Amino acid sequence: MAQVLEFKLPDLGEGLTEAEIVRWLVQVGDVVAVDQPVVEVETAKAMVEVPCPYGGVVTACFGEEGTELPVGAPLLTVAVGPPASGGDAGEPSKGSGNVLVGYGTSEAPARRRRVRPTAPVVQTAPAAAPPRSPRGSADAGVSGVPSGGERLRADDAPVPVISPLVRRLARENGLDLRTLAGSGPEGLILRADVEQALSAAAAPTRATAPQPAPAALATGTRIPLKGIRGAVADKLSRSRREIPDATCWVDADATELMRARTAMNAAGGPKISLLALLARICTAALARFPELNSTVDMEAREVVRLDHVHLGFAAQTDRGLVVPVVRDAHARDAEALTAEFARLTEAARAGTLTPAELTGGTFTLNNYGVFGVDGSTPIINHPEAAMLGVGRILPKPWVYEGELAVRQVVQLSLTFDHRVCDGGTAGGFLRYVADCVEQPAVLLRTL
Repeated sequence: MAQVLEFKLPDLGEGLTEAEIVRWLVQVGDVVAVDQPVVEVETAKAMVEVPCPYGGVVTACFGEEGTELPVGAPLLTVAVGPPASGGDAGEPSKGSGNVLVGYGTSEAPARRRRVRPTAPVVQTAPAAAPPRSPRGSADAGVSGVPSGGERLRADDAPVPVISPLVRRLARENGLDLRTLAGSGPEGLILRADVEQALSAAAAPTRATAPQPAPAALATGTRIPLKGIRGAVADKLSRSRREIPDATCWVDADATELMRARTAMNAAGGPKISLLALLARICTAALARFPELNSTVDMEAREVVRLDHVHLGFAAQTDRGLVVPVVRDAHARDAEALTAEFARLTEAARAGTLTPAELTGGTFTLNNYGVFGVDGSTPIINHPEAAMLGVGRILPKPWVYEGELAVRQVVQLSLTFDHRVCDGGTAGGFLRYVADCVEQPAVLLRTL
């Protein structure tokens, strides 16, 4: 007899707790194969096609296009035939290359983060396929607390929380999750519920005297904060809330750096980008000032200095600002950095960056000069400890060798977490960067 297996939204990457359904690739009644993409979703990091680990006939799809679902919520159900001899019905094919947390395969790479698995639900096949249901409706197929919810109540009743980030946010702010009513399916507590409760608790007490009626809000267009825009809002708000940042800046004469780049590109071979040269300077500076390549663990009350430099860089796309990450930037030369910057920028514009390419950065290089501005005080990309900003390079009057001259001048700024170092370290880092920009031979002497 056929069995119905429930496929839930898997963990799609580090720290991602929800995704929005963009487009269904299958409908009820369609036959699907193991690892066939069944739905396209947008996470806070990228567009992702989700493969189904089961083969059979689709009997239900949960959630309309445009609906946001938390990790662990049902996506669809598949009716599978009797199991093959010696195997379980609906078991993913051996050697499958798709690794979904909770639906592991025999070739799961070791670098994949392990989380609490979500076991598939086996049911008796229904007489008729249930229709698609919007998120949160009574027939949406969400029964009880989603798998992975942790028991937090004193009376051992389950609190519907699936995200460890939600639990941690509540714990750090002393919020009792038992007092919240979740807005997710079947009362699932989402990050937005915790943040709303914290905002309400932080609001100042109002006077009991009658207050004048507020002026009517002007009419306008409401734009939901979701997808990339919502992720950016959440991350920047958290950075401002948790990191005591400070900024220092300096003007530098970039004439010699520009000449060095021109000479390198005139010698033949692949062209070297200015961003790649700035990245080489950054990694050399971080080797001298490792305090800025770190993160802060407030639970352990420790500063964690990191062994590798995974360099993030800001890239503006039609879908918003994203920060791709160049892995092991300290081990790459200018040519390799140029190629990797070009590859990641193209993937960002095409919307094909993977979650792994958008997470794990340890330091960010922000070239806001491409927007035609000279300076900025950027917000640190949490949980990193610093960000180097580079303004536009312009011909300006400059005193050079005792004479007034027109030189190529750039403003450099460093925003840093004051918990990891003091101003002397930050100033030393920025001064070293400026010296390398003004005299590239300084960089060569330290390599």
